[in-house]
Amino acid sequence: MAERDCGHAPWSLWGSYLPDRQWGTVREDYSADGDAWRSFPHDHARSRVYRWGEDGLLGICDEQCRLCFSLALWNGQDPILKERPFGLGNPEGNHGEDLKDYYFHIANTPTHSFMRGLYKYPQARFPYEQLVEENGRRGRDQPEYELVDTGIFNEGRYFDVFIDYAKASPTDLLIRIRAINRGPEAAPLSLLPTLWLRNTWAWGYPDAVRQPMQLAGERLVTPALGELASYELLLNGSAQWLFTDNETNNARLFGQPNTTPFQKDGFHRFLIEDEQGAINPAAEGTKAAALLQHNLAPGETWTVELRLRAVAEHDAGRNPEGADSDPFGESFNALFEAREQEWLAYMEHRVPGLAADDRLVHNTALSGLLWCKKYYGWSVQRWLEGDPTHPAPPPERLHSEAAQWRRLHAHDIIAMPDAWEYPYFCQWDLMFHAVSFAIVDPATAKQQSMLLRTPHYTAPNAQTPAYEWALSDPNPPIGAWAVMRIFQIERKQADGTADFAYLRSALRKLLLEYGWWANRNDRSGDNVFEGGFLGLDNIAVFDRRFPLSDGSHIEQCDGTAWMASLSLNLLNIAVELSRDEVEYADLCERFVYDFVQLAITLNASLGRSYLNWDEQDGFYYDVIKRPDGSTDFLRTRSVSGLIPLLAVASFDVETVERLPVLDVLKSLAWFVHERTSPTWLQANLGRWHNDRLLFTLVPEDRLRRICERLFDEDEFLSPYGIRALSKVYEDNPYRYTEGADSEELRYSPADSPVAMFGGNSNWRGPVWMPINFLLIESLQKFAHFYGDSFKVEFPTRSGNWVNLWEASLQLQSRLVGIFRRDALGRRAFNGDVDLFQNDPHWRDLILFNEYFHGDNGRGVGASHQTGWSAVVAKMINQLHRYPTG
Repeated sequence: MAERDCGHAPWSLWGSYLPDRQWGTVREDYSADGDAWRSFPHDHARSRVYRWGEDGLLGICDEQCRLCFSLALWNGQDPILKERPFGLGNPEGNHGEDLKDYYFHIANTPTHSFMRGLYKYPQARFPYEQLVEENGRRGRDQPEYELVDTGIFNEGRYFDVFIDYAKASPTDLLIRIRAINRGPEAAPLSLLPTLWLRNTWAWGYPDAVRQPMQLAGERLVTPALGELASYELLLNGSAQWLFTDNETNNARLFGQPNTTPFQKDGFHRFLIEDEQGAINPAAEGTKAAALLQHNLAPGETWTVELRLRAVAEHDAGRNPEGADSDPFGESFNALFEAREQEWLAYMEHRVPGLAADDRLVHNTALSGLLWCKKYYGWSVQRWLEGDPTHPAPPPERLHSEAAQWRRLHAHDIIAMPDAWEYPYFCQWDLMFHAVSFAIVDPATAKQQSMLLRTPHYTAPNAQTPAYEWALSDPNPPIGAWAVMRIFQIERKQADGTADFAYLRSALRKLLLEYGWWANRNDRSGDNVFEGGFLGLDNIAVFDRRFPLSDGSHIEQCDGTAWMASLSLNLLNIAVELSRDEVEYADLCERFVYDFVQLAITLNASLGRSYLNWDEQDGFYYDVIKRPDGSTDFLRTRSVSGLIPLLAVASFDVETVERLPVLDVLKSLAWFVHERTSPTWLQANLGRWHNDRLLFTLVPEDRLRRICERLFDEDEFLSPYGIRALSKVYEDNPYRYTEGADSEELRYSPADSPVAMFGGNSNWRGPVWMPINFLLIESLQKFAHFYGDSFKVEFPTRSGNWVNLWEASLQLQSRLVGIFRRDALGRRAFNGDVDLFQNDPHWRDLILFNEYFHGDNGRGVGASHQTGWSAVVAKMINQLHRYPTG
């Protein structure tokens, strides 16, 4: 990592950067109606060239996705060569897009010096049609129909296919494939380790031309691709080498003549359709594979070894740099053993002494996080204008929302939420990813936290893009929180050494974004921030993004709370920097003033006819504001009403004396004096306790009332964390009518029965890891201020009184319990699937889902969301230091 970070050796050149899905993305959509799923469906993926990226199964590529390696498989039964994971497109799934294959991220290091993945490949014909038809038949009130439900894994009739990568040097990658027959009978398997070039030449630009790969003896040799050297792929043993081109099969897809003699789907047609003319007899092309076939006996392991390495310039094809005379000698397996031990030792070094089960969960979470670093390419300008050799895009595209982002030019490795279900950046997800990266790779954490704030991504008005389906959506502004946490985590791990340069640089970018938020999202001019995708889609009775039919709009308590939290996080950064650079003290005043304004907006009327706080219920609610000025509460207890808890910070005496502006009542006495209701300000801002000064949106009496509901197992507290919506709405749904709009909101612990926001979005009951993580940190900040003077019942009505620090640890223990084995040896996230819970080849394979069932902890939504769900590793760290018993 040190060699990488100082530029001494390019250890980041190669990694698990190949996305799991490229089809069905906005980037690949060249339709008039913008329906990306129907424009580029899975059925096209094997035959149609991608414009902006590539995909494959547990594959690798260089950091610019010029040269790609992945594994294709065929069991002799399937109608499609398995080159990429399969799943349903958004219109096909009864809960949106839905991955159907099972693969697992087992190991990965920050430099990708050791990587291990596992794919579960059935021996029977893959039931593509059955999965599509059954999920299409089911409604949103029914669960998704999964591959395991078809019985295809019964009697162990599948192959475990492990693929390991180990780096001998930054440009010398060892590859080992191990296929194991778990079934009771012999079964055939074809493996096609595949190397191909991303097609950059078909679009008509003079700097990109087709350069084929060729055999040099038994070595597959690639051309040099710009700054990427020529590489060679070596196979330990003999095989039939197949060649085709990474070109579109126009005849199959569009009934038009092919412009090239060989196409992307050549291997599929050759192997499965027995089309001999589908491969190039001249043994050259831009896509090549070694065809290996074997009939595996029950329990047999079949091992295939390969090596992908740069060719030395002085002896191309014969003497690769840094290689020994026998590329598959004793050193081959020895290197795999050494790299695996280095990975385990590094994880132990970062968090020593974990129990075995916690170590498994911890390592897998961070490995999945690293596996989800993927190449992301998209030039919106070229996407809008089209390419020289292709038809012009439809004119409708120029009026799309993405057209406002012409200067967005992505060509980076980005930590994706889920590289199959969300194979693109999502801004607020990425901030959680970055904080998780700080545990094992601070340099990557810092780089990822600021990537979307570089000029290639940021709009001229300083807005940062949300995600490719709606670049202009405002995401919760948690960038400053992420920056401060990364800074703090690294400093703690580095024994006090702090990266102030990162903090200064980040603050400059965050200030520009802060200006956009202050000027754009306060539409009403009264410090109420609302609208857009504020992270909690599908949580309210009405869609909060849009006005109602009678012109009423919803003023969100979480919108204003997010802004207050942003003000405090920026204040924390400025306070930290002001310790050595006094000029940052001026910024502190701005953030203090803004926070006070927002606290008043959320909590005091100041002549307005409503409050977000409902004294009757003891909770923060959204408010509906009608055109005639009248208002009403939308009384739904959800995590949106808990977001005000996130805006909390406290400062010690030394800091307040050094920065007098922090003493609100003294420094802003004129401000307090001019308020129409100064009593609330005087009672709740600028409170001292235990020699600390508290800034919070939530006064002590309101905090106590909220905690009663927060830790109530009949409301928010589940055995596995905090639910997104109170369980009281399970038997007593909330209904509201406003003019012609009438809706009902009901507690839904897993998949959403409502398609308000589309896809598998659901905040109507499940446990979401990111909000839980933010709430835990806020509870600990309150605990730091109040100490034992503030105790709560955990759970409510249990008679078990604890302080907020102890409550936060108990909450973390419940969340980690989603993945740990319980007393019966079961892991909650696996649900009631006996195969997953009890089979020795499944039960210790961990997936980190998008969200979790609000009652039983079963994993729901995207299955590889090891971005924000990877924060469970941080919880394991803290629970290890502070055991809950």
